[in-house]
Amino acid sequence: MCLVSVLMPFYNHEKYIAQAIESVLNQTFGDLELLILDDASKDHTREIIESYRVRDKRVKPFYHAVNKGIALTMNELLDKAQGEYVALFASDDLWFKDKVEKQLSILKDKPDCVVWTEGLIIDSEGNSTGTLFTQYYRVEGRKRSGNIFLDLLKGNYICGQSVIAKTEYIKSNRYDERITYSNDYKLWVEIAKTHEFYFIPEPLTMYRLHGENTVCLKEEVMQKEFVILLEVFLQEYKKLIPRKVRAELFEILSSAYRNIRQYDAAEYYMKRGKRLAKMDVFEQ
Repeated sequence: MCLVSVLMPFYNHEKYIAQAIESVLNQTFGDLELLILDDASKDHTREIIESYRVRDKRVKPFYHAVNKGIALTMNELLDKAQGEYVALFASDDLWFKDKVEKQLSILKDKPDCVVWTEGLIIDSEGNSTGTLFTQYYRVEGRKRSGNIFLDLLKGNYICGQSVIAKTEYIKSNRYDERITYSNDYKLWVEIAKTHEFYFIPEPLTMYRLHGENTVCLKEEVMQKEFVILLEVFLQEYKKLIPRKVRAELFEILSSAYRNIRQYDAAEYYMKRGKRLAKMDVFEQ
């Protein structure tokens, strides 16, 4: 048993995997296990991982014979996690040495929170771009700590690879295997409905942007998934969303439909948003 289970899915990250593993193993907090699940990579990552397994018993690798996708991979890792807390890690990113230690110091006083941190954007070679995660994803004005449920409905802004939370919170919600790329967003919304988040403004993770990132390659698909999820949220959580916020969400949904060139749907939700906004003004 250990206190923290670090979950690292990976696929074809031969160039980055060694640095990623070392940034976990070199943490100032050592009571952790590193669970790595290879989703049928076609490069030489397996050999690299096995070399670390031999050196450090905290490294516990697993391998898929065929590619199964990120959601199923993450759920398998969750099932294997033995720690009280889970920390999420992308195999092309890096952690600062004291990341886990600083997050656990927060969890000591606020054990029911989901703790996430600022991130430093780096390029494919590991060089700092001088931009922070919250700057890159335009998080200005969004609530980062406390009850962030309503803010999170407007779009995902959590640096997922910085998150540490009680294992039971993640396991009880899990990753939706019907969603290809935005399953983490759905997970954060579901957790935020019942638990507070805590944001550490210090960059404790390095978020790598390169040509193979999902966010770079699958932007349109992710936009389509956002549309589907936002419609689900508006229906499923209708009683939890104040009318004013719902009006704003309809306008966001309208803009998202316009981005994927579904103009009739965009017009429909724009009208719904304006109608709700007028009702609020009238009632005031």
